[in-house]
Order: sequence, then structure tokens, then C-alpha cells
Amino acid sequence: MAGERRLFSPLRINRAVFKNRIMMTPLYLGYANPDGTVSSLLLDHYREMAASGAAAIVVEHTGVDPSGLGSPYMLRIDDARFIPGLSNLARAIQAEGALAFLQLNHTGRYAYTPERLAPSPVKTGDVVPQKMTQKDIEQVVRAFAAGAGRAREAGFDGVEIHGGTGYLIVQFLSPRTNHRTDQYGGTLQNRMRFPLEVVDAVLKEAGQDYPVGYRFLADEWLPDGLHPEETAVYARELENRRVAYLSVMAGTYDAFVLPEYQQREKEEAYMAHFASEIKKAVSGTPVVTAGRIQSPETAERILQESAADLIGLARVLLADPLWPQKAQGIVPGPIVACEPACSLCMRRTMKGKPAFCSQWDKERREAFLKRVGESA
Repeated sequence: MAGERRLFSPLRINRAVFKNRIMMTPLYLGYANPDGTVSSLLLDHYREMAASGAAAIVVEHTGVDPSGLGSPYMLRIDDARFIPGLSNLARAIQAEGALAFLQLNHTGRYAYTPERLAPSPVKTGDVVPQKMTQKDIEQVVRAFAAGAGRAREAGFDGVEIHGGTGYLIVQFLSPRTNHRTDQYGGTLQNRMRFPLEVVDAVLKEAGQDYPVGYRFLADEWLPDGLHPEETAVYARELENRRVAYLSVMAGTYDAFVLPEYQQREKEEAYMAHFASEIKKAVSGTPVVTAGRIQSPETAERILQESAADLIGLARVLLADPLWPQKAQGIVPGPIVACEPACSLCMRRTMKGKPAFCSQWDKERREAFLKRVGESA
């Protein structure tokens, strides 16, 4: 297929060599065991994603501290007992020819337990989280660093700090959710303090040349939230610390329910312009863009226009795990598109059920439902 020179060209980031410009960005599907360990279902899922032909697979958000778990089925890395299972996962991904990255997260006010921690007691649903003390802040910073160390011990090729979707790091950055009057609140410089403490601690623990990427929120998509005039400043701070890449997104849980967001989310490459803005704000840090990039032609155009350096696929890859191979012409046939009007995968995870894709054929759907103990 003409015009795919950039999409299938290699890229080196620190010691990691990406064989092409396709990255599977994190997608929570609720496949882990109820104790946060790696299940056979999760192993098989990531093995298939790695066999897709994507250069790198970023494993979904993994809890660095018990206080920050967003679901009973969230992967965990807050203790050494989780390393063996995660090591099996890293090896399964790498055996299929892809780099294995692990995303580190603390969900803050979106934790599923009533005793939630947050920068400020901003009501979330029916729960008012506890304002984090200095001791709490220091504990979470240590937890992120320890998680990075365990991920490296487990054999992952790199880690990604989750600074998106409205989770704890964003809660400190955003004036909507950070009402503190101490050194962690108020000015942008103060609101950046906790996130940068996390980044510094993770980089120190990871060691020189070990890739530490960052899931980057460019715009909160809310009138009183974060916007590029502030996040661009933060992006430059991250570049000064030499993070491996910025995986750019927009919107948080509070924005996802808005009609404007829901309409825009149906459009192809609806977040690419945010990646372009952040790429212009930094001088050399690789930028990943995602957001319903359905066609190889769109992916190539984004790369040719230098709006991003890597293309992130999540639900699109779940709908068609052969997307990269079809794009390259290795496998014949049309790409199965992620249906813009469908939110089945998200609806299922919000109900605590393991997700599947409405675009899967009947045989695959039935086999999946049987495996997870549901009737078709």
C-alpha cells in the first residue's frame, strides 16, 4: 500500500527499538484475577495483541498502591508477590516480537473503595475522598517508584506513568480537583509538584536509559479544567527530565459523559490535534497519538504531517487484532472497524464484567462468554 513509509519505519527510544510506529495504548478490559494477579484470559489477550504486529504493547493501568485500585480486577504491582505473574506476561508479549511496557497508576478519587485519597475532598459520586497528607503524598511517590522497580525486575522493556483520564496525577494538576493551599496547590508550579515528584522518583528507580513514558493529558475537555496553555508548560518540564515519550490524550471521566465529547469521540483521529499541539511545545520528545485511528491512511497522514511520532491503537486493535498486518499488506482483507456508535467494551467494564468487542464474529463472542461463565 502506497504511503506507508513512516508507519512501518523503525524508531529508537532510549534502549528500546520500535520496529514500526504502532503502539497498543492501554485498554482496561477487566481480565485480571480478583486479587490483581495475571489470569490466563489476560495472558491470552496480550499474547494476541503482541502477535498483531504492533511494535510495543502497553499493558493497562496497574496499581502501585492498595489505596489507588480502581477495580477488583485491576492488575497490581504493589508487592513482590505480583512479579512472577507479571514476568510471565512480559515474556508472553516479547515472545510475539513486541516490546512490553507496563503502565503504573493510582486512581485517587476514582478508587473503588470508600476510603479514597485525593489532593482535595472533591465529591466523586456519593463519596468524598480524604485530603492527602504529606505522609500520604510521600507514600504514593515511593509506591510509583517501587512499582517501576518491580516492573523492571519482571522483565518489562519500559514503564509508562499514567498521567491521564483524570486519575490521581491529573487530580493534582487540575484546578478543578486541586483546591490545596499548601506547596501542592494554587499556582501551576505548585500543582505540578506532586506529578514531577512521581516522575523524578520513577526515573531514579528505573535507572539510566530504561524507558519511562508518560500518558499525557493535553486537555481536560472541561471549561474549568486543564488546557494546553498549562499542559504545554508541563510537557516541557517532562521533556527536561527526559521522559521517553508523551502518549497524548484528552478528556477525563467527568468529560466522557458530555454530549460534545461523545459526539467528537465518534470521529476518526479525534485527539490527533491535541498531540500536534503538544509536539509543537516540546523540542524532541517522541509523541504518541491515539483516538479511533481507524485507517492506515489516516495513521500515515498524521506521521507525514509530523503531528505525532507513534500511532496508538486500543479499541481499534481489539476490534481487529490483524490491523497492523492488514495495513502492511501481509494479511489480505479489509480492516474490521471499531464501531463508533458502540460502547459495549466500556459498558461491560463499568458493570464489573470482562469486556469483549461487538465486532467479533459470533463464534468468537460465544467462546469468550463461555470462557468467562456467561451465556451467549
